[in-house]
Order: sequence, then C-alpha cells, then structure tokens
Amino acid sequence: MDLQLQGKNVLITGGSKGIGKAIAKAFVDEGANVTITARGLGYLEEAKAELGGNVLIYQADLTNPEERDKLIHTFIEENGTIDILINNAGGSNGGKAIETDMELFHQAMELNYFSAVHMSKLAAIHMKNQRSGSIINITSVYGRESGGKVTYNNAKAALISFTKSLADEVIPYGIRVNSIAPGSILHETGNWIRRMNEDPEGIKEFVNKEIPAGRFGTPEEIANVAVFLASEKASWIVGASINVDGGQSKMNF
Repeated sequence: MDLQLQGKNVLITGGSKGIGKAIAKAFVDEGANVTITARGLGYLEEAKAELGGNVLIYQADLTNPEERDKLIHTFIEENGTIDILINNAGGSNGGKAIETDMELFHQAMELNYFSAVHMSKLAAIHMKNQRSGSIINITSVYGRESGGKVTYNNAKAALISFTKSLADEVIPYGIRVNSIAPGSILHETGNWIRRMNEDPEGIKEFVNKEIPAGRFGTPEEIANVAVFLASEKASWIVGASINVDGGQSKMNF
C-alpha cells in the first residue's frame, strides 16, 4: 500500500533504538525525510548508519524545555515544515507508590508527559499555519489500565488524556493527534530482554499467562501502525488510543 508519505518531514523523539528506531525505519522505507533525536550521540550515530536513507540526527535531552524549543526551531530551520511528530521518548523508574520518592514521580512526568506535551504544542503552532499535520504519542496499555510501575503508568495515562484533548482542539486546522498504546515489546535494548536473560522461566510464564497471542510484540509491529496513522489513509482517526498488544490489554475497548 502506498501511504503517500514520500517527502514528508518527520521528527521522532527517542528514535535511536527500540520502537523509535523501528518507526524511523518504517518512515525511511516510505520515502520520508526523517530526523531522530535522543540523548545519546553514540546510539544516534549507530542508528543513522543502520537506517540509511534521508536521516538526520539531533542530540537533545527532552527533559529540558530549552532543548525542546531549540530542537523544533532547528528542525523547522533545516526542513521548512514539520509534517509528522512522533513523541516516543520515555522510560520507567521507581517501584511501589509508597516506596517511590516524589522526585521520581516528577522525573517520570517530565520525560514521559511534559516533554510530549511541550513538543506537541510547539509542532502544532507550525502545523496550524500549514493547516495539516499528524502528531502521534507512544503511550502504553498500562496507561489505560493498571500494571507496571506507577510513575510510568501515571504519566502515560495523562498523555492519553492529553492526546484526546489536543486532537479535538486542532482537528479544525487539519491536524490529527492520536496515540498508540503498545503492550509488551521485545527489543535489544529494552527491559524485557534483560528480564528474559535473568529469569527465562518466569518470563515464559508471564507471556503464557498475560499475552493471548503467546509471544512478545516487535518494534516493527508498532512502527507499522505509526506510519498508517500518520498517513491520509487514517484521515478519519482523530483522538484515538490504539492498543497494539497481541490481546494483552484486558479492557473491552
């Protein structure tokens, strides 16, 4: 299927590894102009070499508001427009709520929520002027129901809510905002691969019990949904949170 993404200017945060890198590859394969950003320059350079195509890299710490401003300014300066923003940067910390220091709650919100909110606001200003654009927030099934670490879940739940609010606000300008809620995804730098190495039997039991499809998901399966959502083939999908989880989520919608 031709998703008509050739020449589109795409910015992907957390794009140097895992889900972010797979999303970048999917857009490269569609002929888009891709910029990936992350904190680690080494990972960015490795990803650029692996991805090929028309890929630019930008080192930035998205927990810093000034660096977020600078990133968007530089992106527009170099590309002229921003057509697609993928807010993928994120991570988990802490443990049980009572045992987790408040500073870790603040850090989780800054990385997983405020960075995406700020980037979305900055991008939407430019998208409104061109009266088109797509913003996709990578959240989690645990942002929709209980499970996982509380700091991460709180932030992802907030991001799902923000997605719907912003979507309704900007769709009159031709900007579509949606979120993808992955289930448990296995990739080379993620937590699941570490846990699998530490406790293979325990992880096997988790998969059999919690994932009806009987396996972990892959970053490419998230990426396939992202390029579709960003394309005009998904023109009537606005403010949605789409589970991509092999049946892992327990909710009915």
